[in-house]
Amino acid sequence: MNTLIFTVVTLCVVGIVAAIVLYFVAQRFKVEEDPRINETEKMLPGANCGGCGFAGCRAFAAAMVERDDISSLYCAVGGADCMKRIADYLGKAAPVKEPMVATVRCGGTCEKRPHTNSYVGTQSCAIASSVYIGETGCAYGCLGYGDCVAACAFDAISINPATGLPEVDADKCTSCGACVKACPKGIIELRKKWPKNRAIYVSCVSKDKGAVVMKACKAGCIGCGKCFKVCEFGAISIENNLAFIDSAKCRLCRKCVGECPTGAIKMIGLAPLAKKEEAPKPAAAPQPEAAQPTVIEKSKE
Repeated sequence: MNTLIFTVVTLCVVGIVAAIVLYFVAQRFKVEEDPRINETEKMLPGANCGGCGFAGCRAFAAAMVERDDISSLYCAVGGADCMKRIADYLGKAAPVKEPMVATVRCGGTCEKRPHTNSYVGTQSCAIASSVYIGETGCAYGCLGYGDCVAACAFDAISINPATGLPEVDADKCTSCGACVKACPKGIIELRKKWPKNRAIYVSCVSKDKGAVVMKACKAGCIGCGKCFKVCEFGAISIENNLAFIDSAKCRLCRKCVGECPTGAIKMIGLAPLAKKEEAPKPAAAPQPEAAQPTVIEKSKE
């Protein structure tokens, strides 16, 4: 019995001593944290999506507090209003950034891009892309297994069963970039968000030559350059057999849409340009009739 009591007392003493030692160690090495970090974190949406480039909202809040220049920091989920509130609280200049939206640059629907084989395995784009090019002849197109859907924390992207392609709900998209990182084919990118969700972009990322593209997908860009020639704002460039529309320069004039022979340039929220009617050709002027020779009859004597 005495042994048991001695053991209990000894353990209690050891515990108390250890607690005292840990207390003084913690006090000696404790790091004072700026209380503004907690307040800044409360102003953030708390999505912890990683779209800001930090591990979570708290790490982002700490960076906002610690840095004097926060122009390179931006919370895509909270948007401009959230950033302005935080900047006003911290007494710093709020970063300005145009609203962005995730855009799927693949128009190879089931109809336009017929399957040539069947994939049997884990339904994951990342896994499938590491094994082979896909179920179609296009090595650049969407695989359609929904890695982007699983990555989106805002239910802003879904797979259309009719086309087999992902579709983005622009009203729900926060431009966090999670779907961009999840796509192994690189067909999703963040582009300028136009008012009323309007958009014009090339829905293809294939760098193959035109003849190869046409065999694999009827909606692919063949790099013909017709859109480049008709653009008056220098918004279109051709590189590696692929056209690209710079959303910062595009004025939504829609001229390129009608020029694309494969329909690779997509237009959202806009009506197509009216086709110009050809002016009727002027009627040919009537030709003057040839003068008839005058016949003078000689009188008979």
